[in-house]
Amino acid sequence: MDWQLLLNDNRLGIEQTSAKDSIDGRSEFQKDFDRVVFSSAFRRLQDKTQVFPLPESDFVHTRLTHSLEVAVVGRSLGNLVGEKIIDRHPELAKHVNKFHFGEIIAAACLAHDIGNPPFGHSGEDAISEYFINGGGKSFKDKIIDEKKWLDLIKYEGNAQGFRIITGLQNPDVRGGLQLTYSTIASFSKYPKQSFTPKNLMKHTRKNVYSKYGFFQSEKLIFKEVAEAVGLEHIDNPDSFWWFRHPLSFLVEAADDICYRVMDLEDGFRLGLVPFAETEELIIPLINSNNLEGYERRDEKEKIGYLRAKAISDLVNELAITFLDEESNLLSGKLQDDLLSIIPKSKPLDIIKNVSIDKIYRSRIVVEREVAGYEVIGGLLDTFIQAYNEDLDNNFSKRNLAIINLLPKRITSEKDDNIYNRLLRILDFISGMTDSFAVSLFRNIKGISLPGGRVTD
Repeated sequence: MDWQLLLNDNRLGIEQTSAKDSIDGRSEFQKDFDRVVFSSAFRRLQDKTQVFPLPESDFVHTRLTHSLEVAVVGRSLGNLVGEKIIDRHPELAKHVNKFHFGEIIAAACLAHDIGNPPFGHSGEDAISEYFINGGGKSFKDKIIDEKKWLDLIKYEGNAQGFRIITGLQNPDVRGGLQLTYSTIASFSKYPKQSFTPKNLMKHTRKNVYSKYGFFQSEKLIFKEVAEAVGLEHIDNPDSFWWFRHPLSFLVEAADDICYRVMDLEDGFRLGLVPFAETEELIIPLINSNNLEGYERRDEKEKIGYLRAKAISDLVNELAITFLDEESNLLSGKLQDDLLSIIPKSKPLDIIKNVSIDKIYRSRIVVEREVAGYEVIGGLLDTFIQAYNEDLDNNFSKRNLAIINLLPKRITSEKDDNIYNRLLRILDFISGMTDSFAVSLFRNIKGISLPGGRVTD
């Protein structure tokens, strides 16, 4: 792969022009960041679960605050590697500067969770479970295409995110948010379809191909993006599987740094991990023993200080590793995430294991994840049954009322294709905030009434 193509600032859905309007002083990649910020899908992240669903504390992270922090870390990573990449490839200086690397990564980081359904990763699992063992399993015989069925039983928020930014967020124009090809490709951490040919199964054991990045409905859009930035195929064009864009490794790394370190801090703040243990886990991530003024701080300030130091040192370590691996990144030979090959990978793994045991499996998280299963499963059952009851609009009175709760953009589109119809309901439910999903579920189940008191 070639950096010249990888940094393509042309936009999906907009015909290429030789000159670009920069009257307001923004680069094309800065415009990407701004388009994501002002999208309604991004705004809804303020009430979507990061780790602790519907948090009672105003400190712990939502998907919105997490995404903003990931974007900040990603921008720093991009600026660091951008300067060195341009030094190595001086011909790039005619078209880009070091800040463009940071701008691409920041925009991609900002959007990286935009497709996550309510209740975090348990929301993804709930949707998959609905089609595997719930009411949705009856659709298997109606969706003849195995690849489309895999999209549903292996539901993936990353693929939903790609669907949002390339179409749903601005459905009246081709290309959705019409982001640059480079930002979209960097956003796509898993540049493959859900279906894996048998001869490529061995690759799925690698971290970078453990998930997928687009549904069958958007595979031709991804093909356009991949070709625009010069991604190389794994196997052959029919596999719909490409090597990653190098900058997507830094998008992933920024996300991984934040969720491992910041989730631990959240766990400490909620009393799930004691101060002494939290301190002991973070200190090995810090390169310097110089912690000026550390002893004068209280426990919360100490952990915040250590977290900041750790992230700063990890950013530098990741940038160095990225640059060391540049040739492998460009050839597609690197098939592990960067965090697993940096010197600090072991203490990060220890943090991950402790977080799984004491945070992700804590009662407060598990109870609300179970509730999320009930809410999402109930909403899917209700709306899918109503929407597909009769394609000729021969609805029961109950389901006719339910249909009126769906957005007009869904009910106005007539399509006999059951796969497309199911995706539209998934668009609706996965786009909900946690609070709205709970409120709607309670109302349609009669647990509470709009404007009334909760019933016993």
